[in-house]
Amino acid sequence: METATYISLKDKFITTRKRTEDICGPLLVDDYVPQAADFSSPAKWHLAHITWFFEEMILKKNLEGYEEFSPEFGFLFNSYYQGIGERIIRATRGLITRPTVKDIYVYRAYVDKHMVLLLEKEADDDLQQIIILGINHEQQHQELLITDIKYLLGQNPIFPVYREEASLIKGVNQKTGWLNIPEGVYEIGHKGEGFSFDNELGRHKIFLHDFEICQALVTNRDFMEFIESGGYQKFQFWLDEGWSWVEKNEINSPEYWRKINGRWHVYTLGGLVEVDPNAILAHVSFYEANAYATWKGMRLPTEFEWEVAADSLDWGERWEWTSSSYAPYPNFKIAAGALGEYNGKFMINQMVLRGGSVATSEGHSRKTYRNFFHPHFQWQYSGIRLCR
Repeated sequence: METATYISLKDKFITTRKRTEDICGPLLVDDYVPQAADFSSPAKWHLAHITWFFEEMILKKNLEGYEEFSPEFGFLFNSYYQGIGERIIRATRGLITRPTVKDIYVYRAYVDKHMVLLLEKEADDDLQQIIILGINHEQQHQELLITDIKYLLGQNPIFPVYREEASLIKGVNQKTGWLNIPEGVYEIGHKGEGFSFDNELGRHKIFLHDFEICQALVTNRDFMEFIESGGYQKFQFWLDEGWSWVEKNEINSPEYWRKINGRWHVYTLGGLVEVDPNAILAHVSFYEANAYATWKGMRLPTEFEWEVAADSLDWGERWEWTSSSYAPYPNFKIAAGALGEYNGKFMINQMVLRGGSVATSEGHSRKTYRNFFHPHFQWQYSGIRLCR
């Protein structure tokens, strides 16, 4: 894991906390509270939860004389930590009108003040690593904040602007062609002293047959061809669960796409704009990614193929769906206590994405990072890379 002097760790903490509030800067107070879907969370809840994490996991255990800000906040802002206590139902986070947004910012300032006091003291390596985990946890929520804010505003029929020039989906491919990876035995997983989550550990060898992976991500133009060829109407391209999802939810395009006067438009954080055919596709589910690959007569890479090829690829514009189910690496161990609930218990019925996205916090990406979501989710900045 990462080691850092307490001066640099203090600076990193302060910088991370500031960026979270910068993300919320363009919001009106009315934007903080609504919960647009049960899989997303209100901005106010994110602000409080990541603050509660520092309070519960670090301050209450490590800062002598620390007084809990409010005994109610653990119940309101605990996410999924069964070992810590009762929680509200996730789908009701948008009903928390009290405490107010102002109260939550007071809470953040209170915890920040005490975290700085802790960061100015000497501490052992174990405490430093938990603080680094807390910083990375907040960075994860920064990306979720961006995607949840977009999902909320994207359901508004007047397509409000979060911030001018905040599209995030204008990127285009810098490389084309195919990269050939020879057959062989390769090592997979995190190594070295830098930070990683526990699901990246258990470095191990894996045999891969030779394969080719596309240097470019699928573009909007590519996907328009799939749509116009009847891709959403032909069950032959879809996994059975994916086809059921399409039919049940009447899916006919990526998230945020609208056809207006015969032309495709897309909602961005900068407002509603016409789809740029050259831009890299965003906001597709695993089901759509797999169907598109099948339609092309190709496939999605496994997460191991992706990691082996990563050093030669441009990545970081979109989270890239892989064909790998989210499962533990060899010798994966669940940590003792509440922190053991961070990743391991979610290793079921989810698919791995690799790479990071334009919404990922700076310095938070690495080629061994294993993101994971259920296969029907579209609201992340997710895209498609083909393999053959």
